[in-house]
Amino acid sequence: MYDAQLGSFSDRPAFAGILGVAEVERWFAVQTYARHEKVVAHEVRELGITSFLPLVRQVRQWSDRRKVVDFPLFSGYVFVKLLPQNDKRLQVLRLNGVVSFVGTTGMGIPIPDDQIEAVRLLVEENLPLCSHPFLKIGQRVRIRSGALTGVEGILVSRSGERTLVISLDAIQRSLSLQVQGYDIEPA
Repeated sequence: MYDAQLGSFSDRPAFAGILGVAEVERWFAVQTYARHEKVVAHEVRELGITSFLPLVRQVRQWSDRRKVVDFPLFSGYVFVKLLPQNDKRLQVLRLNGVVSFVGTTGMGIPIPDDQIEAVRLLVEENLPLCSHPFLKIGQRVRIRSGALTGVEGILVSRSGERTLVISLDAIQRSLSLQVQGYDIEPA
């Protein structure tokens, strides 16, 4: 519905403010210029906005040395948590290195909390992760036991090995994890 006060379309009912229905902060993906993810995440935090930049460690070899370097798991994206309609959105869009919010007309598509928490858990466990092509088909499964209990994703099989694929729908990116030895069930 069109909100005349904001001069934009809103997905909340017109009576939400009258009835005192509180809006909650949601996760959104922000697309960045190449290799600007860390700078954007830092500047977002400086604005007092919660941000999440999943990083993975990789060993890089140069001609004279080897070094462990943190790389963004999803290059070109930073996740921010804010209200769907507020002035913080404009502040984020004005930051150097930000292209836009991921979604229709730059407003952004909210990302479910459970998808962000699944990525956060996998990154915190320092498991060997790799990027995976985004999948729309396949069986959705949940890990039933172990350190990753409750994590849901899509089960695929590659060369006889079971792999769990966790997808972030809004940015059409996925990551994969070997699940040999984990007890899984349909979600």
